[in-house]
Amino acid sequence: MRASRALLAAFALAVAADLGCLAAGFHAGHVVAKVLLMPLLAAWAARAGGPRLLVAALLCGWGGDVLLLSDADPAFMAGMACFAAGHVCYLALFHRHGPPRARAGVLAVGYAAALVTLVVLLWPDLPAGLRGPVAGYSTLLTAMAYAALTRIGPVAGLGGALFMLSDTLIATGVADWPQLPRSDFWIMLTYAAGQFLLVRGTLDARPAPATAYREVRQTIP
Repeated sequence: MRASRALLAAFALAVAADLGCLAAGFHAGHVVAKVLLMPLLAAWAARAGGPRLLVAALLCGWGGDVLLLSDADPAFMAGMACFAAGHVCYLALFHRHGPPRARAGVLAVGYAAALVTLVVLLWPDLPAGLRGPVAGYSTLLTAMAYAALTRIGPVAGLGGALFMLSDTLIATGVADWPQLPRSDFWIMLTYAAGQFLLVRGTLDARPAPATAYREVRQTIP
């Protein structure tokens, strides 16, 4: 328990350090803190008994984080591929939780409408070589966020929505749209919060072990 709390506290400290460095414009500190985020969160998830696919999704995110520290186009494409692999891990994990919950059809329409609207608006302003990859990645990300909400619950659903917001901010930057002041700060805030909530929601949604039920039954006269 102490080790788990220490890892979670270390993750929170790394997030605070990263956001503080971004707010202060201290790039070197941001690089160090960003590289620590997902390994710490993955270690906490593993320590808490999280499934391997959850840890794999976070480590894919770590690979994407490292690659996106570079401004080179090949690094951006490779980073996007790492995040896409993470979304595949999340999707495989979420689909193990059974069929979608009530009103999933209505939510599917909403998520699909958000996806189409975003891609249509971004398309003319994206570099030609990135249009297809961004559209494909956005579809995968939206599917992950939808599955997080409809198969896991509202906590994971909020995490998926924040992940979508973070990547939307990145995409608008690539499209050279006007940006918020300190846009990197908001990108990392929504990303770190999104990943944490995806983990928290997944861990909370785990079924209670059957052994625990048997132990309770054995104590009843």
